[in-house]
Amino acid sequence: MIEINNLNFKYGKQAKLFNELSFSEEAGSIVGLLGKNGAGKSTLLKLLTGLLAAPNNSIQTLGDNPFKRLPRFLEEVYFVPEEYELPAVKISEFIQANAQFYPRFDNEKLHQIMIDFELDPKSRLSKMSYGQRKKFLIAFALSTNCKLLVLDEPTNGLDIPSKAVFRKVVASSLSDDQLVLISTHQVKDIENLIDKLLILDKGCIKMHSSIWEISENYSFTTVSQLTEGEILYSEVAPSGYKVLKKAKRANTNVDIELLFNAVTQGVTLN
Repeated sequence: MIEINNLNFKYGKQAKLFNELSFSEEAGSIVGLLGKNGAGKSTLLKLLTGLLAAPNNSIQTLGDNPFKRLPRFLEEVYFVPEEYELPAVKISEFIQANAQFYPRFDNEKLHQIMIDFELDPKSRLSKMSYGQRKKFLIAFALSTNCKLLVLDEPTNGLDIPSKAVFRKVVASSLSDDQLVLISTHQVKDIENLIDKLLILDKGCIKMHSSIWEISENYSFTTVSQLTEGEILYSEVAPSGYKVLKKAKRANTNVDIELLFNAVTQGVTLN
């Protein structure tokens, strides 16, 4: 599905953003892509979807060089960027003009997701709020049934009830032959949705693991006092300290924010 081999990339004369970056991912997962500001998350998404050119054919997406933008590639990839512009047309007109480019587009699915998001197909996109437009783009993306869905900060602009709907419609709308890649800073919005985690820091992949594997090997708990021993990382919390420990078959809920802070501050997880 996605194959990156020794990717080197920089903008102009700037320092390298990615240095020999490599990873692969197959269908059947919802992957959370996390990284600090400037880590290159949005750039990576643009490289994967062909909006930027990767040197030396170092990226293969769905078996193609994404920058070639072949029709067979474009009909199987949908990218919802953080910043976007939409035409001043009605929702129904946008659907009529664009759904035809996706062979597996499901109008019934779109209709149901729009009901869930409380969207009116008669609404004009230019008159809708940022959050309403974002909800429509998410609904449209899911309804394409593309093999690769790429969402950059999808919950920005959504209110609390809409974030809950977002998690529900994403979880219920996917099949095993699809891969969803979600880049976000809003960890709490996706921590019960993703099944794999990809942490990008300083041009490198610092973690690429399933939530199940993390839960099996590490415990995430809160303690009143810190003691010497197995603690790998800790943060002050209202009730004491949130701690990350090495523990086989711990089966605790994964605190992704705590894990991210540990990894990006140099904690070695082994």
